[in-house]
Order: sequence, then structure tokens, then C-alpha cells
Amino acid sequence: MNELEIGVAVAFAAGVLSFLSPCVLPLVPSYLSFVSGVGIEELEDGGGDVKRVAFIHSLFFVLGFSLIFLALGASATFVGRLLREYQIWIARIGGLLIIFFGLYLVGLRPFKGMARERRIHLRNKPLGYLGSTLVGLTFGAGWTPCIGPILGGILTFAATRQTLTDGLVLLGFYSLGLAVPFLLSSLAMSWFLSTFDRFKRWIPWVERVSGLMLIGVGLLLASGRFTALAGWATQFTPSFILERI
Repeated sequence: MNELEIGVAVAFAAGVLSFLSPCVLPLVPSYLSFVSGVGIEELEDGGGDVKRVAFIHSLFFVLGFSLIFLALGASATFVGRLLREYQIWIARIGGLLIIFFGLYLVGLRPFKGMARERRIHLRNKPLGYLGSTLVGLTFGAGWTPCIGPILGGILTFAATRQTLTDGLVLLGFYSLGLAVPFLLSSLAMSWFLSTFDRFKRWIPWVERVSGLMLIGVGLLLASGRFTALAGWATQFTPSFILERI
């Protein structure tokens, strides 16, 4: 198991944790209703046709915000490549930055403005699937400050990678981690609403777990131990997987 594979797992987990954040989770029903043009009650009680419409529009919404995150990932890696002769220092400084993001999520927040939500609120959604994609682009750009600590940690790691492909892969899996639960919610709104009522009291702990994960990644990067972690994880990887790597 190499560094990129570990990074992919961390990026996917970060995407899921972003979905569970206070910026996203409480507003999922509103997002789904807005992009699909179907009321929340219809999403909850509707049949297969309603769910199919909601799911397809959600796919295009996911495509929109994924394009934003992929562009950010490619940009971060591109900048890192321009400064590749300083790669060791980029990794160390980036690790310290990720630790800062982690401490912020744990609860140490000297700059309260980082948590301010800057989503762009649209009064009317553009028509059709293209409209859902445009809404995804708009909301993805607006989400960025709110989920900034988690996303910033993944982008900082992307900046330490050697190729643009690595950056795209990392942010692709981050987007996937955010997209999968969103799409599942579009198919099971009734389940989502009942589960959210029980889960919402745990949202602050999700932020803390996210922070601890970022602190761990930051410490590994800053100390140059991320490669050692990859080597250690290899011994737990099944041989049939290693043969395919």
C-alpha cells in the first residue's frame, strides 16, 4: 500500500465527514427538493417515479460540485509541482497547516470567520439537468469556506503529490465520499429524516473526529512519516491486492 492509496482512503473518509458536518447534513432535504423540483413531503412519501427524478437530478448536482473540487485539486497539485524543489518544505509546512485545520475542528478557533457559511442562495433553479449541474457548481463554490478545514487538509496533501493525476484522484475520492451518502439520501428520504433526528446530537463529535484525523495526517506529513505509514500498512494488505498494485 503506497502513500496515494492511504491518501485516497483519507480523502474518501474526509468526504463522508464533510457530508455529516453542520454545513451540509441538516440542509440535505432542502438541497434535494430544490434541485429536483419535488417537495420534501413528496420525496418522503413518493413512489419510484419521484425517487428516480430526485436521483437523476442529484447525480447532476453531484457532478457540479465535483467539478469544483477536482479543479481545486488539480490547481493545488500544479502549484506544488512548480515548487517541487521545495517539496520537503511544502510537506512540512503543509503538515503544520493541516494540524491547524485539525485543531480548529477540535474546538480551538482563534479565527471564528472560518466557520462562516458563504453559500450562494438561489431563488429559482435553472431548468433541466444542466440547471442541476449549475446549481452544484454554485453550491460547491459556496460550500468551500464552510467545509474549509477538511477540504483544506485534502488540498494541502494534494499539493505534495508529484502529478496532476494524483491531485485529481484525491479530490475525486473526496467528492465521492460526499456524493455517495447524498445520492443514497435521495433514494431514501424517509429513512434519512428519521435517522437525522437521532443523529443530529452527534454532529459536534463528527467535527472533533474529523479534527483528530487531520491532526494525525498533519503530524505524519510534517515529520516525514507518511511513507513509513504506507510501508507499515502494506503488511496488512492481502497478497492478492498487492499483486494487482
